[in-house]
Amino acid sequence: MKRVSVIWAVFLMSVAVAAQQPVKDSLPADTARRGSNRVLKEVTVSAGSFDASDKAKGASLTPMDAVTVAGSNADITQALRSLPGAQQIGEQEGLFVRGGTSDETRQFIDGTLLKYPNYPAVPGIQQFARINPFLFKGILFSAGGYSALYGQAMSSALIMESIDLPDKSSASFSVFPSNLGAGYQHLARNGRSSYGVGMTYSHQGLYNAIVPHNPDYFSGPSYFEGNANFRIKTGRTGMLKYYTMWTSSDVGIRNPDIDSTTLLAGYQVKGKNYYGNLSYRNTWNSDWRLDAGLAYSYNDNDTRRSLTNAENKPVILATDPYRYKNGNDVVKSDFAQARVVMTRFFPRGQALRIGAEHFYSKDHGVMRDSIIRLTDQLSAAFAEGDIRLATNVSLRAGVRAEYSSLLQRGVVAPRASIAWRLNEEGQLNLAYGIFFQEPQNTFLYHNAGLDYTKATHYVLNYTRRANNRYFRLEAYYKKYDQLIKTFPQTGNNGNGYAQGVELFYRDKKTFRNLDYWITYTYLDTKRDFMNYPYEMRPTFAAPHTTTIAIKKFFQDLSLYVNLSYSLAAGRPYYDLRYDMAAGHWRTYDEGTTKAYSVANIHIAYITSFFKNRQHRDISGVACGVNNLLGTAQVFGYNYSAGGANKVAITLPATRTYFIGVFMSLGTDRTSDILDNL
Repeated sequence: MKRVSVIWAVFLMSVAVAAQQPVKDSLPADTARRGSNRVLKEVTVSAGSFDASDKAKGASLTPMDAVTVAGSNADITQALRSLPGAQQIGEQEGLFVRGGTSDETRQFIDGTLLKYPNYPAVPGIQQFARINPFLFKGILFSAGGYSALYGQAMSSALIMESIDLPDKSSASFSVFPSNLGAGYQHLARNGRSSYGVGMTYSHQGLYNAIVPHNPDYFSGPSYFEGNANFRIKTGRTGMLKYYTMWTSSDVGIRNPDIDSTTLLAGYQVKGKNYYGNLSYRNTWNSDWRLDAGLAYSYNDNDTRRSLTNAENKPVILATDPYRYKNGNDVVKSDFAQARVVMTRFFPRGQALRIGAEHFYSKDHGVMRDSIIRLTDQLSAAFAEGDIRLATNVSLRAGVRAEYSSLLQRGVVAPRASIAWRLNEEGQLNLAYGIFFQEPQNTFLYHNAGLDYTKATHYVLNYTRRANNRYFRLEAYYKKYDQLIKTFPQTGNNGNGYAQGVELFYRDKKTFRNLDYWITYTYLDTKRDFMNYPYEMRPTFAAPHTTTIAIKKFFQDLSLYVNLSYSLAAGRPYYDLRYDMAAGHWRTYDEGTTKAYSVANIHIAYITSFFKNRQHRDISGVACGVNNLLGTAQVFGYNYSAGGANKVAITLPATRTYFIGVFMSLGTDRTSDILDNL
């Protein structure tokens, strides 16, 4: 619900009623020219070009794809859960890919790392991504075996490229019962520069009063986001871009305390975040290309835990398990990155890329009554080459080296991909790579002498694309080493594996103005990490997942309908407790949740409130329901300290609704939506 308003306002600019356009195949674009409709049409799950790049193996989406998947709430990561490899996780934010945690998937904007992509976590309640999908012209989801140009992601990389110049100046605003949004983009008369600003504000108090929720929200949820950008075309091929965003949030919840029958447990988190990204791109004589970027993030999370009685008066108990149920954690983080990549192009589509980047991160604050301080400088250098081995065989080979001042260790990660073009429509891809990642800061606070965690990927896929239809079949194996274990002491003695098969089929041709896709994921994974007593199937992994997404534009009715249905096998749950007598962790209870099943529908009616004006507005009404059938969702269980009390983790509300009115002035991108169908 948080950002539905402004996203749907931008969406209207893309689905306004106009003359019907013929369906066209999608083509990628990689130039410094002004953004055009064709730039936004990279809508297939593989780019189809003959090479061994991430685009040839991964999944590509446009902003349109991200906002028009029913149930995605205009959230990039939630939209990607409709693709193969991603798990259907309803109680946490982020992407869980091929047996990996959400921390193992990293997001990159114009090459630089987006360190804090989501609003602060709240136990059992999924939070949203901060970034607006319409910032990007291309969204590449690599579920494994990705390029040496990117690092610090053991499982998956979400690679996003921001738009260049807009088509024309435009303005938009929206009003929903719990959301307000407005935005403005100005294109210079000479078409060589632009600037823009935008904001959204959301407070769910009224909505939660109408639609009953569990837990009880005693504060918010409220979210604010402001953003600004400028883009300047330099020379014939250069492009300088800057984007900045500042956000704040306040979410406070109260639940019955799991360890008592009369007390209430409160949790409130207030978050502040600033993000800035400056990037520059240029080419010379069609032989050389420079990509450079600077990024900075500041993050401030203030978390308060409280224990109260029925009269909402504080209760402080110094004994376990209540010792840490009152407290205040404050963690402030700075992150900066500088990056440069030089590319030398050669005949027959060959290229050599050489680059380096440096990361600076600093955490300080108070956690569990202890002062924390952590500073790290991580440097990386990488090289990668595209080589045409034969007329129909292409190789991409690379290596990445990293060194961390905090860990006082360096690593070298080789990676390679090979593509074999079978015919004009089909391609076979094989990828291998080693991927390292620093442990999460929550572990480094207690032991700065930890080592990198490690994953080795083997990926084989077949893709076929023709006539606006796309098919992909992929098999993979992933081996984990040096995972974090928290017993008997925090160290790198964990391990695991993940293997599976994925299928994807998308069809934009068979039915007029209709786009649909079908996905299936089989996942076999186990890992021995954290406090697991032995190698176990993690609680975030379902062995079978399938999704059907349908998008239909009824042009005569000016009506756009999105449907999605997801089904996943149950996930494991465990009651893990330390056995004092045996001296190790034991499993006291375990099981599998019932199957996950959810259907969503979103509808938008497009119209114009001022049809006779010279500059006609693009307006409309949007509504939707998530979990349309009201299916009870159980994501796992929480246990009391002694295991006597077992509480299901469920959705805050059985269904989620939204309805609103919005208007846009300026850009009419009807052809975008028609070409995407």
